[in-house]
Amino acid sequence: MNKVSAHYGHIRALRDVSLSVEEGEIVTIIGANGAGKSTTLMTICGIVPATAGEVRYLGRSIADIRADQLPAMGLCQVPEGRRIFPRLTIEENLDMGAFFRRDPDGVEADRNLVYRLFPVLFERRSQYGGTLSGGEQQMLAIARALMSRPKMLLLDEPSLGLSPMISQHIFRIVRNINEERGVTILLVEQNANIALKLADRAYVLETGRVVMEDTAARLRENPAIRKAYLGQ
Repeated sequence: MNKVSAHYGHIRALRDVSLSVEEGEIVTIIGANGAGKSTTLMTICGIVPATAGEVRYLGRSIADIRADQLPAMGLCQVPEGRRIFPRLTIEENLDMGAFFRRDPDGVEADRNLVYRLFPVLFERRSQYGGTLSGGEQQMLAIARALMSRPKMLLLDEPSLGLSPMISQHIFRIVRNINEERGVTILLVEQNANIALKLADRAYVLETGRVVMEDTAARLRENPAIRKAYLGQ
């Protein structure tokens, strides 16, 4: 995205935000609550319209592409709060992730893959999504996104409300998805410590502006970042 601004009514939520994600990278956006992290992802996906600037994906502007068309192009978001279908079973939620695909053999192969990544989902595949724990719902949200066979995955606060142990498990899976499947990942995460350990590069957002960008390793050692976001 290049010099993108976005508004909620008269409130300017993003101010000339520029960031890039190269193929195969894990890039994270960190910042305090209200900094514009989730808005950045929603603007990339067209859920929040950009009022200035340009969002490009695979070398082309996607300003004219509807949000529901992007998964078929390989751009898929796992939203904050999971937003699974609570009255559908795990199997049915996964089917929804692949609803636009017309390759039944490939869909079945991907279903088997996500069950290997998340064995608990296989064990409970006939269970309704709304009866799962928070961690299991987050696993299901990621698994559902993987059913679209994404090239790039946008993850919004995947550790929100989860225990440290479950969060660590989720992020191990995210690393696996990146390394084994080659999925490019843009991660929004309030837990800056875990995000900077996972990512290759990072952007720091404050009040809708990018105020810093660097490799994740260098930002972990930056005294200002350590004090503001890492509690050190």
